[in-house]
Amino acid sequence: MTTEFADFVATQDAKNTIQLNVRKYTLMLCDALELDFKSRYPNSDPYKFSIESGRKYHKIVMETESQSRSVHAFVDQKTGEVYKPASFKAPAKHVRFNLLEINSREECFERADWAGGYLYM
Repeated sequence: MTTEFADFVATQDAKNTIQLNVRKYTLMLCDALELDFKSRYPNSDPYKFSIESGRKYHKIVMETESQSRSVHAFVDQKTGEVYKPASFKAPAKHVRFNLLEINSREECFERADWAGGYLYM
């Protein structure tokens, strides 16, 4: 009986670690997007990229100085998969990047641009 509980605890720890890593990498993506905007338009008011977490996805929201908001991308909280938005509430079907895979994450951060061109297939 104790091994079952120990296995449960280990599994939960692993799940929590994955979810924390996904959030960390999502924040890093937001920072990369803000840096891209500032480097391209140094004299204009910067866009702010933030995370809104739902039940399944982290939603990366882009906000301007005039308070207009749009969804930049969706990130699956459990798998780290990055999706292009289909609407304000839902992602498109196909996975664009995976933040938990090193090569995919590095490519995502390298190609990230504030307008979302890197999310097209």
